[in-house]
Amino acid sequence: MAAKEKSHAAAHRAKLPSVALSRSRVALLPLAERLAAGKALRAKVPRKSHGDYTPAPDRRDPVAILEEQAKTRLPELVPIRYTRMLASPFAFLRGSAAVMAGDLATTPTTGLTVQACGDAHVSNFGAFASAERNLIFGLNDFDETLPGPWEWDLKRLAASAAVAVRFLGGDDEEAEGAARAAVESYRKWMRRYAKMGHLDVWYSRLDERSVLPTLSPKARRRAEKLTARARGRTHMQVLEKITDLVDDQHRIHESRPLIVRETKTRSGRPMAEALALFIRNYLASIPDERRPLLARYRIADVARKVVGVGSVGTRCWVLYLVGNHDEDPLFLQLKEAQPSVLEPYTAPSVYANQGQRVVVGQRLIQGAPDIFLGWGEQYGVHFYVRQLRDMKGSTDLVPGEIEIDNFTERCGGTGWALALAHAKSGDPAMIAGYVGKSEALDEAIGKFAMAYAEQTERDYDLLGKAARSRRIRVASER
Repeated sequence: MAAKEKSHAAAHRAKLPSVALSRSRVALLPLAERLAAGKALRAKVPRKSHGDYTPAPDRRDPVAILEEQAKTRLPELVPIRYTRMLASPFAFLRGSAAVMAGDLATTPTTGLTVQACGDAHVSNFGAFASAERNLIFGLNDFDETLPGPWEWDLKRLAASAAVAVRFLGGDDEEAEGAARAAVESYRKWMRRYAKMGHLDVWYSRLDERSVLPTLSPKARRRAEKLTARARGRTHMQVLEKITDLVDDQHRIHESRPLIVRETKTRSGRPMAEALALFIRNYLASIPDERRPLLARYRIADVARKVVGVGSVGTRCWVLYLVGNHDEDPLFLQLKEAQPSVLEPYTAPSVYANQGQRVVVGQRLIQGAPDIFLGWGEQYGVHFYVRQLRDMKGSTDLVPGEIEIDNFTERCGGTGWALALAHAKSGDPAMIAGYVGKSEALDEAIGKFAMAYAEQTERDYDLLGKAARSRRIRVASER
């Protein structure tokens, strides 16, 4: 191109309006400049600084943090939460996202923000179905999602890998190896996503075609078993599992205190009235084209259900709906959404409804969200809605049943999935420039993970001590 033509082209570009209304000017720079800008952040925040973890002098009592959360939960279910958390240090880590959020807030960050999961531990990754009925692997829990530092998710993931390996019977070398595998995979995939087109990143998914060829033969066989099991987790399977046939009609069977059929809300209002109010709110949150499909189903039953570990005590309902015939069931889960555990250390959500916060975050970083994903409100309580079971699958961590090398390989998959989530919502080039090509970040966060595994075990012991002294009450689930 002639010098004069180059001059005219530059002048034309200068007049073009910016369409990046909510991104920084750095995001509009060419790829090479954004990579360089990310690399330059190492001078301010050296990668080795991420290996540092020392409890803050004024660190809050972890049991007090859990007790504070309990104030907003159903009191009769809180002892079940403590019971589940006391199953192992890994179970404690799963249920104590609020504790770790406070600790992460004291660690170095680059200032690069993504739509953080907020609870990116290894058991919050799994298989689920896309709208096209393909199996996707990725994050599957978004209760705590909020814009925040990418480092917080990666450090929680790495720490959970280390804690899990120790729980599974691995030694410290294996624990740190699993943590480093997650970080290495995150780092390498982030560099790939940095060089891809924005639409290519947006459309990227970790499906069977992309994931299975990357696995070792042993890990691949295990993954194929997981996907086969996930395909069997359908609404018909839920129908058989949680309902009984009463007077020729299916009804959700009770299993107190985990599944309870109630006719009135806590405030004494009829459940039918409360549901009608909620459904009106919820329908306004889903795309117009989904409403006619949902309208073809009628509500047959509803029950309150205890789910998860950290979520125990929040309000959660299961709606059983029937479509064209008895073998056309649909189960929806209405789950309470409280403010993210990250909020005290970042900023409040821009959404008035916490369910909307969860849904928008999930739609942004999951890539293939549930077709019935939406939100609503019922007498001041915020909820989000999703299908209870739609080809969802994950691996239970059971000592003696999982080989450490297979688990370490799985940790690499979680790092890949987290990188994709962050690349969709943040600036992958800036992050890639910072994380670099060397193992510096892997080594640092591996070191952090081991230090935090020790912290988790100390906190777990404190919870056990609180139970033995009857400061907290634990309860059998049956």
